[in-house]
Amino acid sequence: MKTPHLIILILLPAALLSLSCGGSVYREVYPTLMDGKYDSEFPYRGCSTQLEEIGESVKMINAIAYYRTYTFDAAERIRPEDVTVELLRNPRTHSVVSSSQASGTATIITSGDRRVVLLTCAHVVGFPDTITSFHIGTDRRSTGFIHTISFKEKQTNYIAVFPEGGELEILAMDREQDVALLGKTFESEPFPRPRVFMYPAGRARELEWGTFVYLFGYPTGHKMVTKAIVSSPNKDKRGAFLVDAVFTPGFSGGIALAIRDGVPNFELVGIVKLVSGRSSFVLVPPVEDGMPDYDPLVPYTGDLYVLKRTEIEYGIVQAVPVETILEFIDAHRRDLASRGYAVTFAQPPRTSP
Repeated sequence: MKTPHLIILILLPAALLSLSCGGSVYREVYPTLMDGKYDSEFPYRGCSTQLEEIGESVKMINAIAYYRTYTFDAAERIRPEDVTVELLRNPRTHSVVSSSQASGTATIITSGDRRVVLLTCAHVVGFPDTITSFHIGTDRRSTGFIHTISFKEKQTNYIAVFPEGGELEILAMDREQDVALLGKTFESEPFPRPRVFMYPAGRARELEWGTFVYLFGYPTGHKMVTKAIVSSPNKDKRGAFLVDAVFTPGFSGGIALAIRDGVPNFELVGIVKLVSGRSSFVLVPPVEDGMPDYDPLVPYTGDLYVLKRTEIEYGIVQAVPVETILEFIDAHRRDLASRGYAVTFAQPPRTSP
């Protein structure tokens, strides 16, 4: 007769344990979600819909610059101050036309009145106007005499999916801070209207070690979203930070989003710009279309060229903080407005001093 009572006593704690694994555990696992800080936990609920919408405002941008390059022999002893229009027009001065290309990521932050404004990194579109190389002396130092000098004759920045050719102009650029704004005025209102990034600008200075962020970009031309963890937050006292993302060419200019008190509370905290790398110089044969592969077992006796090769140190990515971006926009706001472009970000409520 005592057995049934024993069974009840055993089952009762089990039942209580089962009940505790319901909604109460949810509150215990995430006790600090509503602390007003950026989250360091993996999102506890799905946010694919929001990420897809954000991704529609992120575009791949291509840029190409055309240069005319003039070449001078060392015996001519041409210095920079000797370069004149007359010298360049001299029939004996040899010149060739070449191009330089780059691709990256840009995000639409303003759309309306037939105009769009996109945010990206300056180095994606910031081709120099003039490039000069110098002859090297027997002591392996620069002689100060020009070997080649290249002048940019034209540059095109475009987004292939935009109507009317997709070409954009550089509205403002800061090479030192690595921030740029691009714009386009359409002949007619595009349909459908380009989707704009609608989430507020955050505060990169409030990021902490281990803060969880989403990154959007176009590595090697493929639209992707990835996740990363923040390191060295506010390392320059202006909000700059590092993330551990796997960064490949084309991701420059991609936005970094942190989450404050759970999804879908995304905030823009910066754009990714640079990845660490090590450069070295190697000797290579000429590479031309139609040339056969070289046999590594046969000694090579042809011409050799010096190639600068950069090895990327994956997992160390630098970011431009959103504070720098907002300061940059404010500095150019009047000029942008005079050209018909109004750029604004929603501001989240302040939660910490």
